[in-house]
Amino acid sequence: MAAERGARRLLSTSSFWLCCLLLLGHRAPDAEAARSGSPPQSPGSSIRTFTPFYFLVEPMDTLSIRGSSVVLNCSAYSEPSPKIEWKKDGTFLNLVSDDRRQLLSDGSLFISNVVHSKHNKPDEGYYQCVATVESLGTIVSRTAKLTVAGLPRFASQPEPSSVYAGNSAILNCEVNADLVPFVRWEQNRHPLLLDGRVIKLPSGTLVISNATERDGGLYRCLIESGGPPKYSDEAELKVLPDPEVTSNLVFLKQPSSLVRVIGQSAVLPCVASGLPLPTIRWTKNEEALDTESSERLVLLPGGSLEISDVTEDDAGTYFCVADNGNETVEAQAELTVQAQPEFLKQPTNIYAHESMDIVFECEVTGKPVPTVKWVKNGDMVIPSDYFKIVKEHNLQVLGLVKSDEGFYQCIAENDVGNAQAGAQLIILEHDVAIPTLPPTSLTSATTDHLAPATTGPLPSAPRDVVASLVSTRFIKLTWRTPASDPHGDNLTYSVFYAKEGIARERVENTSHPGEMQVTIQNLMPATVYIFRVMAHNKHGSGESSAPLRVETQPEVQLPGPAPNIRAYATSPTSITVTWETPLSGNGEIQNYKLYYMEKGTDKEQDVDVSSHSHTINGLKKYTEYSFRVVAYNKHGPGVSTQDVAVQTSSDVPSAAPQNLSLEVRNSKSIMIHWQPPPPATQNGQITGYKIRYRKASRKSDVTETLVPGTQLSQLIEGLDRGTEYNFRVAALTVNGTGPATDWLSTETFESDLDETRVPEVPSSLHVRPLVTSIVVSWTPPENQNIVVRGYAIGYGIGSPHAQTIKVDYKQRYYTIENLDPSSHYVITLKAFNNVGEGIPLYESAVTRPHTVPDPTPMMPPVGVQASILSHDTIRITWADNSLPKHQKITDSRYYTVRWKTNIPANTKYKNANATTLSYLVTGLKANTLYEFSVMVTKGRRSSTWSMTAHGTTFELVPTSPPKDVTVVSKEGKPRTIIVNWQPPSEANGKITGYIIYYSTDVNAEIHDWVIEPVVGNRLTHQIQELTLDTPYYFKIQARNSKGMGPMSDAVQFRTPKASGSAGKGSRLPDLGSDYKPPMSGSNSPHGSPTSPLDSNMLLVIIISVGVITIVVVVVIAVFCTRRTTSHQKKKRAACKSVNGSHKYKGNSKDVKPPDLWIHHERLELKPIDKSPDPNPIMTDTPIPRNSQDITPVDNSMDSNIHQRRNSYRGHESEDSMSTLAGRRGMRPKMMMPFDSQPPQQSVRNTPSTDTMPASSSQTCCTDHQDPEGATSSSYLASSQEEDSGQSLPTAHVRPSHPLKSFAVPAIPPPGPPTYDPALPSTPLLSQQALNHHIHSVKTASIGTLGRSRPPMPVVVPNAPEVQETTRMLEDSESSYEPDELTKEMAHLEGLMKDLNAITTA
Repeated sequence: MAAERGARRLLSTSSFWLCCLLLLGHRAPDAEAARSGSPPQSPGSSIRTFTPFYFLVEPMDTLSIRGSSVVLNCSAYSEPSPKIEWKKDGTFLNLVSDDRRQLLSDGSLFISNVVHSKHNKPDEGYYQCVATVESLGTIVSRTAKLTVAGLPRFASQPEPSSVYAGNSAILNCEVNADLVPFVRWEQNRHPLLLDGRVIKLPSGTLVISNATERDGGLYRCLIESGGPPKYSDEAELKVLPDPEVTSNLVFLKQPSSLVRVIGQSAVLPCVASGLPLPTIRWTKNEEALDTESSERLVLLPGGSLEISDVTEDDAGTYFCVADNGNETVEAQAELTVQAQPEFLKQPTNIYAHESMDIVFECEVTGKPVPTVKWVKNGDMVIPSDYFKIVKEHNLQVLGLVKSDEGFYQCIAENDVGNAQAGAQLIILEHDVAIPTLPPTSLTSATTDHLAPATTGPLPSAPRDVVASLVSTRFIKLTWRTPASDPHGDNLTYSVFYAKEGIARERVENTSHPGEMQVTIQNLMPATVYIFRVMAHNKHGSGESSAPLRVETQPEVQLPGPAPNIRAYATSPTSITVTWETPLSGNGEIQNYKLYYMEKGTDKEQDVDVSSHSHTINGLKKYTEYSFRVVAYNKHGPGVSTQDVAVQTSSDVPSAAPQNLSLEVRNSKSIMIHWQPPPPATQNGQITGYKIRYRKASRKSDVTETLVPGTQLSQLIEGLDRGTEYNFRVAALTVNGTGPATDWLSTETFESDLDETRVPEVPSSLHVRPLVTSIVVSWTPPENQNIVVRGYAIGYGIGSPHAQTIKVDYKQRYYTIENLDPSSHYVITLKAFNNVGEGIPLYESAVTRPHTVPDPTPMMPPVGVQASILSHDTIRITWADNSLPKHQKITDSRYYTVRWKTNIPANTKYKNANATTLSYLVTGLKANTLYEFSVMVTKGRRSSTWSMTAHGTTFELVPTSPPKDVTVVSKEGKPRTIIVNWQPPSEANGKITGYIIYYSTDVNAEIHDWVIEPVVGNRLTHQIQELTLDTPYYFKIQARNSKGMGPMSDAVQFRTPKASGSAGKGSRLPDLGSDYKPPMSGSNSPHGSPTSPLDSNMLLVIIISVGVITIVVVVVIAVFCTRRTTSHQKKKRAACKSVNGSHKYKGNSKDVKPPDLWIHHERLELKPIDKSPDPNPIMTDTPIPRNSQDITPVDNSMDSNIHQRRNSYRGHESEDSMSTLAGRRGMRPKMMMPFDSQPPQQSVRNTPSTDTMPASSSQTCCTDHQDPEGATSSSYLASSQEEDSGQSLPTAHVRPSHPLKSFAVPAIPPPGPPTYDPALPSTPLLSQQALNHHIHSVKTASIGTLGRSRPPMPVVVPNAPEVQETTRMLEDSESSYEPDELTKEMAHLEGLMKDLNAITTA
């Protein structure tokens, strides 16, 4: 009492001095104002200070027992003293009439004689302390949970057991979690003292490590939770002497997953037993834990791990590893660390004016992530248009009014606990400035930088306030300056607005002085708002404008999200979802649509609901689902709610464990192995497995054993020798036991057999073959003292290692199924145990032939078509006549597509299966002809292969360069080289040409290399006039119709050194009979003349030789023509009679293409202006671009020939000489020399597509021989080099007449090649590229005179009609008349004049 009186006296004295200070504080401004001449502020406009109001002590979670007393502490500080009240489960307690609960003087709650029973628990629950100060506000404390320990019950009790001396033993005593602190142990009915060797785990289990004889005795545990103690059953622990033999290493207690809060202690139990004694170590996340040097990690007796003062870093997976030198076992457990909510930023006190917007900030952390709610003066803040939760946790209050004053508290809560922090809001009068700069909790829309007002005129009301823009959710206001301040450059404005009929007014300020417009956003559609504008100057706020009434525009009225959506599981297969009517329903809600989806899938389902709740049935057990709700009105669907997730309740497993197996260890123990039930059938967390076993004899007792849910094997010991046992296993969840497996039986050994070595060979093996199976039987090894755990049977066609089957050790026969009939199988049998497999025993057998008739075959697919899609893809389509008309497949039939390249030598097919009537074949080769066929299979029935369809893939640019590029020097011509190559291995189409690049600098840019184009059917090319003793580099590139392929690697070749200088009488270097002098006296590419002789002298020599040759040819031609006129006509008539039936009858089989004719009597030279290919270098048309490149040649040069014959020279002959000058950009030339040389020519790559006529047509025409000994019925079929090295490709035609073959002259005329305009404009090679495939034909030497050769293939471009062919044949068979010879001689004279002109020039 004296202390209380002293406290009151001290309080009264403190109050007196506080009043004096307040009076002085009120007078000081008046005195200062008097001194400054300013009028004093009215008492009503003084700034109120924040009042300290907080809890000194808050209630904490408490555990109590029935009948005891409990105190929940609470103390709050404030001036004046607050009133303390208590809530239980959200409801205020009436402590006045309560005889068991009373309020203590400091505000704590005292509960005497706690009441708790099974059906009456009035004291257990959540308590909260509420402190109130009149005219100030209310604050609430954190909630505290009062838990009352239940009635003592034992979940498990100690059982009799034995332990070898020095080993560890455990005695279980599992009780309710809230009763664990009240558990203690007795030994022989005396309290058991716990020490460093005997400990009690947090679960109540007793662990005895390093057992000694004095540890033996009777043990029991008891619960002392008020009232008489409750005892468990007694169990005897026997300590056996060390047997000095090894025993298996097993866990007596494995760690289990734990959840702890930061600061608590965690114990992960781990006890193992075995001989030799095991040592236990711990690892976390695969890193070893150092329990010796750590202060927080302690290895308890027996091997358990204790972690004190848990932190977040301690969370993770822990492994307990037990090792005794012979074997190692390990177990794992997860430690989850949780944290109570903590404030990273607490709300701060706020000064504000009415109509302002403010934000209370609150930032929290915790694990799990806390949820936040706000309380104002003890009442929950419900979010609305003016109270909003922003940035997850912050509270925003819009349009402050006076009633918003008070204390606001942020309450954070998670599974671990809860915490609260508060702040005070004071709303000042408008004429009172906020004392400090606005804190961060003021929003940008209301940041008033108010300074103390000075005296002076205030502005009048702004004029002409109008809404210049009205939308659905914003309004733009404009106005004019007040009449009192027409300029208004220093005025700021505040726009106050509120919904019509709502007193809560909000304010929006202009962004800078002088601005006379503002946009008000976040309005509601079709809503009336009242606006007024007020101007401010340095003296204060002026008059307000007249209220302006504006209504926002309407919009399509869709419902907003349905609030307070909740979902909870009502059963393992059903979930109930509830929600409320949307706040912005925008009219009558017609119905709702509830969407739900299983977690991990993307298939969302929906159901229409007319009420505010719905139960979804038929869901999967123990599965998480997400739910959302969309409201519908007459305009359509509204805004969806956020997804809410919930999991269906767990249930007993709906399936049995899988893969149950039994392994006999010895004569008294059997090891059981199994796998958990399929995940979809577990229906919850598997908490354990129940093993039931019994003897196979009738009416035997069933024994049950429970193992933890993480254990998938169990050793059953203490069984009888030579006895058969049945076993079954069932999985458990918290809901109960699921279905069990089928009974599985095995038999213990009669005696403990030897398993230190593999079994011996089985004593016998017999096989009995059937059609598709073989029955195998055997007898066990003769040595019965070695353990046999089973037999391994291997079999296969020709080898026993193709398949292996293992059977039980008791089995003596086995049937191998699904074999092929009439096949030779090799079979092996081996006995095995845990050490390995023994020696095999071999046997062979041939299955019997298949006598069952094949099923009726199906109809093959029809209408197989191949559609080419690209260079490597072809689509195969077909029809199936065994399907209905709509061709819809409704059964299990499938189709097999096979394909191969259309090469007779290729018999290897590729196959693919399809279930539709088409298949896309990919990965094919470009420009390749394939054949396809299809068959259908349905069950055991199959069809034959369909008719084949063919398709050729499109061409593709070559994907590999020409190969085998070689460069050799030409014999006798050191400045001439021959380049040889082979086509690309991946040409992907017909090669239309090659480009040879060469340079003396391998690193030069490719456009600086010299280019040599070559026709596509050539594989060799000559290049002359190279510099002696110089290294050259060569690359070759191939092209087809699709483009250019890659270049080959550079090939180096060094030209040889000069053998000697050309002196008098010596032969000019590199000149031969086929040498073509350069036009216009051009020099070599190296800037030196091509010969030391004068160019004019060279021309005179060549022209003289030419003139002599021409005169000789003309004389011979005249002589031969007169001599053979009559004989020629007889032979021609005979040939016509023989060949007439083939040429003019309508038998298409015998009609042959016409010959290629060149009419010399109409020979002209015309310029060709266009080329089929835009690239003059790559073109297939070897014709010069203009007439300047062509020199006319008199056609009388062939007058020595009985019948006119044409020869065609390709782009380049093997000895065609190319000078380095003019290589780039020059087209290769087509030469057409006349046939007058001996038959020693060779031909390469002769194009052909046609078949030669029969030998009968040749016989008629072989009587007339060539006077020079060349037979035109003998074809060039091989390649032979002349002495001069000249070899030209010769195009051959069908020899319907003995003089109609093409040959090549020995000496080409000294001028450009000639061109006959009577031919089609498209040259021969260009046509065959368009219409025919080119086949490489090896050349052969010309045959003996008069000997008939087999017909050779020929390429004929654009065969003319039969009538035209007949006319051409008749014209060609006429001999030259004397008048024609006169004309030819006139042409020859013109040629001589041209040659003289060239010589004089």
